[in-house]
Amino acid sequence: MKKIFKNIYGILLMFLSVIFISYLMPKKKKFLFEVIEGKTWNNSDLISDLEFSVLKHPNEIKKEKNEVEKQKKIFFTRNNSYDEIAYKNLKYEIEKIQNQSNINSNINQLFENKIYEIFNKIQSKGLIESNYVIQDKPDNYIIYIVENNITSRNYLNFFYSIDKATELIKNINIKSKKRKNEAISILLKSIKPNIIFNDYLTKTSLEADLKKISNVTGKIRIGEVIISKGEIVDNINYLKLLSYRNEFESKQPSNSSNLLIFSGQFIIVSICFLILSIFIFKIDPTLFQNLTFLKFILSNIILFICLAKFSLLFEINFLIYIVPFCALPLIIRSFYNINIAMIVYTITIILIGWISPNPFHFVFIQLMSGFLALLTIKNLYKRGDLFFSVGKISLVYIITFFAISIISNQEIEKQNLLTYCFLVLSSFLTLLTYPIVYMNEKIFSLLSDTTLLELSDTNQPLLKKLSDIAPGTFQHSIQVSNLAENAINQIGGNTLLVRTGALYHDVGKINSPKYFIENQSNHLNPHDELSNIESAKIIKSHVIEGIEIAKKNLLPNPIIDFIRTHHGDGLIQFFYKKYSDNFPTNLDTEKEFRYNGPKPYSKETVVIMMADAVEASSRSLKKINKESITELVNKIISSQLNDNQYNNSPISLKDIETIKEIFIKKLLEINHVRIEYPEIN
Repeated sequence: MKKIFKNIYGILLMFLSVIFISYLMPKKKKFLFEVIEGKTWNNSDLISDLEFSVLKHPNEIKKEKNEVEKQKKIFFTRNNSYDEIAYKNLKYEIEKIQNQSNINSNINQLFENKIYEIFNKIQSKGLIESNYVIQDKPDNYIIYIVENNITSRNYLNFFYSIDKATELIKNINIKSKKRKNEAISILLKSIKPNIIFNDYLTKTSLEADLKKISNVTGKIRIGEVIISKGEIVDNINYLKLLSYRNEFESKQPSNSSNLLIFSGQFIIVSICFLILSIFIFKIDPTLFQNLTFLKFILSNIILFICLAKFSLLFEINFLIYIVPFCALPLIIRSFYNINIAMIVYTITIILIGWISPNPFHFVFIQLMSGFLALLTIKNLYKRGDLFFSVGKISLVYIITFFAISIISNQEIEKQNLLTYCFLVLSSFLTLLTYPIVYMNEKIFSLLSDTTLLELSDTNQPLLKKLSDIAPGTFQHSIQVSNLAENAINQIGGNTLLVRTGALYHDVGKINSPKYFIENQSNHLNPHDELSNIESAKIIKSHVIEGIEIAKKNLLPNPIIDFIRTHHGDGLIQFFYKKYSDNFPTNLDTEKEFRYNGPKPYSKETVVIMMADAVEASSRSLKKINKESITELVNKIISSQLNDNQYNNSPISLKDIETIKEIFIKKLLEINHVRIEYPEIN
């Protein structure tokens, strides 16, 4: 019943995800053909069923705009009120000088007349304010003067500039040097620019002129051939196709058309998810029983599709390239194998291609860069690998986009530098992989390679405690870790997970270490004073107590699973045999001598079960050679196999044979016989 519920819940999650992604896709008619400048048109002749205007090339429009901006009209306003202010300043300065002077009134009057003559000459003609808009302009540059709502055209040199006015003032015809300097000082303090730059009118005029620029260069009528099969999509044909596509897609579909569009999108997304499901099922069928895996994969696919959709809300071209899509395969790879990461990434990019501008270019660039990131970063827990990979991703981004640009534009100079900036920034944003991995760990209770590496450090407090209290168990755990790691490397699986699980699988022995033979340093065995059933109960308890200790120390669930399953529901053979010998007729008590389970469910947990039993039993061998170890390994694994301990795991008979060979080889290396050295006198 539980399995059926999981299947229904998983299917519901997939169905809701398909609906949501379909909803995110644009609801408009889609032009069926990819428009790529520089390529040959391999489709049939395209005949227009619409009348539409052919757009100008963006570069041509930009050129026309630059030309208009160069020739823009510059407006100034003549402000007569400034003349009055300047006149009052002048009068004040003259009176101040005259009050201080003892010269007769006739000379003063002559002095005053000379000043007023220069002042009136400058102010009446017009003193233009200094402004960047007329800087370095020639004398015959035309400006527009607004006075009393009347606009007139004048050459720039018609008016006095500050420099020309200063020069005129300094050449005032007064013989007395002292009086001349006084006059110059008065005039320089008094004159005031009355031709003032009008920013509003200048901008308004420019905007009006820019609006006059036509965005179209011609018209295509119904029935006219847009492009013929075999033609090159050159600049002219590209503009025709682009204009037709814009006109075609701009037509608002009806409600019935909207429903059809959504239905088509639903089918496309469903096919993508079906392929994803089949691929994952071929890799590992058990993953579809894992709802955590399903929620993790679907959440990350939807996250990156939403980021792509959000980037398209802005009017900045190619802003979608700033989204760090290369982080997605690295996030998946942190928890699952490279095959799953690659198919999830491919499906996600293909789906985003349906909402992206220039989908072929987008999909090509992202797939190349994402695959490179995935193939060049072997272990995400090696932080240096990710930093080094950022540079390689940037390089692939730049090279692929440059190649596409020169194919489209046929010119090296016509490069969109802003897009290159977006691509480089996207590469650096790939470093967000670490915090996103951490968030996924916490949300979905998953284990990344980085966390496993930290947990496998023998300086971890719990492992230090195991080493101090139960040193024999600690050494046993290390040997189990070595055996299991070598085995999982050969049959395929998560090596770090196996290594870490092996180190913690026996932590329950911390509570009663002396009841386990590897920790007994003398010949005293506390089990000698207990009944077989009591001894079996203590031995079984190390699993339950191990789970409690692990939870108390906040170990992740996948690690606790190794503690829970490393004995399955197997029989405690030693005490059961002793009990059977003493009570041969009482066989109903077998349950008392069996662990509580559950059985191991994955390759990793099965390998730990095998390694644990084999390593522990190898310590009791009196004679160590290839024959004895081979016999021991075969006996133990056959016993577990016959006891149906591997039934819930995806391990094959071929895998089991491979594991046996690895165990035999490693145990011989661990227990190799040293030669006897002669005594030194």
